[in-house]
Amino acid sequence: MKVKDILKVNIEGKELEVEKGTPLGEVFKKVGIEDALGGKVNGRILDLQTPLSEGGEIKPVRRGDPESLEIMRHSLAHIMAQALKEIYGADKVHLGVGPTTEEGFYYDVEVEGHRITEDDLPKIEEKMREIISRDYPILRRELSREEAVKLFSDLKEKYKIDIINRIPEDEVISVYEQGDFIDLCKGPHLPSTGKAGAFKLMSISGAYWMGRADQPQLTRIYGLAFWTDKELRQRLRFYEEAKKRDHRKLGRELEFFMIDEDIGGGLVLWLPRGAIYRKVLEDYLREEHLKRGYQLVYTPHVGKAKLWEISGHLDCYRQNMFPPMEMEGEEYYVKPMNCPFHIAIYKSRVRSYKELPLKLAELGTVYRYEMSGVLHGLMRVRGFTQDDAHIICTPDQVNDVIRETLDLALKILKDFGFEDFKIYLSTRPEDAIGSDEQWELSEQALRKAIEDLGYSYEVDEGGGAFYGPKIDVKIRDAIGRLWQCSTIQFDFNLPERFDMTYIGPDNKKHRPYMIHRALLGSIERFTGILLEHHAGLLPLWLSPTQVMVVPIADRHNEYAREILEKLKSEGIRAELDDRDERMNAKIRHAELMKIPYVAVVGDRELQEKTVSVRSKKEKFVKTMTFEEFVNLLKEKIERRE
Repeated sequence: MKVKDILKVNIEGKELEVEKGTPLGEVFKKVGIEDALGGKVNGRILDLQTPLSEGGEIKPVRRGDPESLEIMRHSLAHIMAQALKEIYGADKVHLGVGPTTEEGFYYDVEVEGHRITEDDLPKIEEKMREIISRDYPILRRELSREEAVKLFSDLKEKYKIDIINRIPEDEVISVYEQGDFIDLCKGPHLPSTGKAGAFKLMSISGAYWMGRADQPQLTRIYGLAFWTDKELRQRLRFYEEAKKRDHRKLGRELEFFMIDEDIGGGLVLWLPRGAIYRKVLEDYLREEHLKRGYQLVYTPHVGKAKLWEISGHLDCYRQNMFPPMEMEGEEYYVKPMNCPFHIAIYKSRVRSYKELPLKLAELGTVYRYEMSGVLHGLMRVRGFTQDDAHIICTPDQVNDVIRETLDLALKILKDFGFEDFKIYLSTRPEDAIGSDEQWELSEQALRKAIEDLGYSYEVDEGGGAFYGPKIDVKIRDAIGRLWQCSTIQFDFNLPERFDMTYIGPDNKKHRPYMIHRALLGSIERFTGILLEHHAGLLPLWLSPTQVMVVPIADRHNEYAREILEKLKSEGIRAELDDRDERMNAKIRHAELMKIPYVAVVGDRELQEKTVSVRSKKEKFVKTMTFEEFVNLLKEKIERRE
């Protein structure tokens, strides 16, 4: 007779013993819990039908708990898949994968004979609501590999068979059924379709099967899901606002940049207005770095293969590099990173400890091969410019260097209008290189820098790179989104690989510490974030056109040109709109172009030698003398308001 396996569990302070393999729902019933949708078992979320395989702490997951959203959203992915099969035919719809997301779910599908578009989404939603109203029980079954292959072969689900073939031999294969619909899935799921919450299908995109370009392209349908209609409406309002702020839309309307597929996806063309903005931004960055003892450098866009072999990029990063070019019998690569070039500059002569810390900074353009499916405006591109710097220092300089670097990062982000930061400290991973002493010193330096500046932070235990710990700074934008921005990263790897040394006070060679840091990340991505944060209305000091001069009638053109030239002579970026249009149309155009100030001149202004100033952001109209107006502008520019 087989001896039963007994598991010891603790549920809300109640200790009990249950037989291994007992469904979680039955375990809850033993302690009188009837309202759970699932449970968290030693940190893993399970549904009520999943048999227990281990003892320990069990937390009931009820409607409204954060963990309950994963269960509900997973079930909505299945409900959407069932709706597709009922609409387009069960044998015509082939299912890929349907996971949850941070705010909802998606499913990758292939539909024979029909291309799903956003026009189809209301019809799919209607069918989903019908399936929810049927309140099908959602039932779990475990199958052998042979049973699973036969089942999904009969259903003509070729992608499911591919998944089954990838499942390890010792792993359980489970399926979930609701009505006539069945799907391969690990779970977790709701007890029935009727318990699903509020949802909305949002968008459609293409997705290669298993993320590989040599595989079929499926249709990915995204949905949002929350427990209540109120939560869903709030999120939809957020997405409406985000849509208005989309940097791709703003970039086109404000004539900042373009991406031409005839030139190449992910390759940005900066238009004249965007180029002026970028010049102002880059000039500001260079000035701030020079003030703090950085030395500016420029490096090539390509380098010999040997360079990338030494750095290790060809071993671990080749898939993100463009293919090599052959010249005179040697291979060259366009650079994915600036680091090896800065190291070459450091090694161009023997360095003394008296020269350290040495801070080499470059607005360096790099190139990385990104799949076409992940390219996204300025946020994900193939060619971009990093505000890159490498600081080479001695061990006893590390604390001061990190504090100064973090202080500079936060100062720069504040100047661009960001005030809400989240700081993360990523510590030593299991595969780390470098000595215990190096890791201890560098982690403490990062920690101390954050604390010295008075900021709170979260620790990402084991989240550092194998070659060193790091600080990441995320910024929160005007509508609450967090964006990864600044990174300050220790590197014990490249100083070893490139045999970097300095001569110490003892007249012997020593290995320096090297710190990589990018404060904005990349000019392109940061510009996308900035445009969305400010909804296109950039701070005055950054705006490519700071003032638009608008004459009311032709007889005011000469005075308007006089004002224009005087503004330019004071260093103000100004334009004149002397088109044959009504004044209100000209003002409206300036507002659409997000120009901070409009200076209107008419009979009164001509007679009194004043300007009528309109502020788009501050919503005022004031009559000022030219001197008052210029002083206002200069004060705001100087303070970077």
